[in-house]
Amino acid sequence: MNAPLIESTKLSAASLAMIRQLVSFNTTSRESNLALIEWVSAYLRDHGIESRLTFDDAGNKANLFATIGPQIDGGIVLSGHTDVVPVDGQNWNTDPWQATQVGDRLVGRGVCDMKSFIAIALALVPEMTQRGLKRPLHFALSYDEEVGCIGVRRLIADLANVGFAPGGCIVGEPTGMELVVAHKGKRSYRCRVRGFEAHSALTPKGVNAVEIACEVVTYLRAMAKRIREKGRLDHDYDVPFTTVHVGTIKGGTALNIVPRDCEFIFEFRFLPFDDPDELLRELQDYAARFLPEMHAVAADTCIGFEQLSALPGFDTGADSVIAELGRCCNHGTAFNKVSFGAEASLFHNAGIPAILCGPGHIAQAHQPNEWVTLEQVARCEAFLRRLIDQVSSPRA
Repeated sequence: MNAPLIESTKLSAASLAMIRQLVSFNTTSRESNLALIEWVSAYLRDHGIESRLTFDDAGNKANLFATIGPQIDGGIVLSGHTDVVPVDGQNWNTDPWQATQVGDRLVGRGVCDMKSFIAIALALVPEMTQRGLKRPLHFALSYDEEVGCIGVRRLIADLANVGFAPGGCIVGEPTGMELVVAHKGKRSYRCRVRGFEAHSALTPKGVNAVEIACEVVTYLRAMAKRIREKGRLDHDYDVPFTTVHVGTIKGGTALNIVPRDCEFIFEFRFLPFDDPDELLRELQDYAARFLPEMHAVAADTCIGFEQLSALPGFDTGADSVIAELGRCCNHGTAFNKVSFGAEASLFHNAGIPAILCGPGHIAQAHQPNEWVTLEQVARCEAFLRRLIDQVSSPRA
């Protein structure tokens, strides 16, 4: 990937201060994000901008949507999620809820994924309001992206209900400030195995749920290997094949008890030409082979599958209007595709063409001592300033 040239790697004091402000809010997905949303809403109001909020069912979390510039169709959405992943059990060298400068890096939870993008855009609000935008810029801040892009679905539905029709969307996920026009789809599932307890000295009288679950996990591993070695590839993606991954497994109560229950959680991150429903059916067919032997011991034994989340893939295309705008703002860099998911596909499927472009790299996210370089955030600031230039000029 060729990095675009930029005029300067110096980050403005306003952007740095805003990053520190947003990182100071603990918006781990299990917590409320309302303190951050209320702070941003007040900040925008101080600049004469009103915000539209949509809440979760409990009223503990909110999305924010705000428009700068003329109240007309079109314009560009700047989208970012406000939640971050937990810091539990991670070995941090600094306070994760402070954006601390360490050499040429900023360290803190969310500096990479993805509060720096949001913060820089907010820091540029005074410039946006002073420029007299010909086309609007919209802020879309959402909750619970990290647990399934939950909040943004309600935000997008609300926009449709009130007739907002943005012309495109830039999602500030960490892409190394490269332009991304496509990402894989994702499905996640829970598999529960119900066995039959017995004393471990009498194992034939029981059904070992852990062992059967491990057989199914082993099949998933073989499926992943087959797809990697024999499946179709798209080398434009950072991982060019559909991946299969098991994230957690738990079961059993004691060594001398044949375990009755075991469950594990797994996912498919799939390319457009691979069908996740077909992959799941294949796994279910394999798991069903164990049922006759299980039922011979106890009739209520079973293997069940539950879908936990679904995120479609998308491909805006390198020749789309939003992609061309991204090129203009990023000095003509090439386009890429990524394996991680984002709300870009949800905007795209709602008729709002989307790209991803943001500071930092996904490998730096979700880690202890999460970090982003000052050079990356400065590039983001330069990118957004060029976007302001674009929407401040009449359409060609």
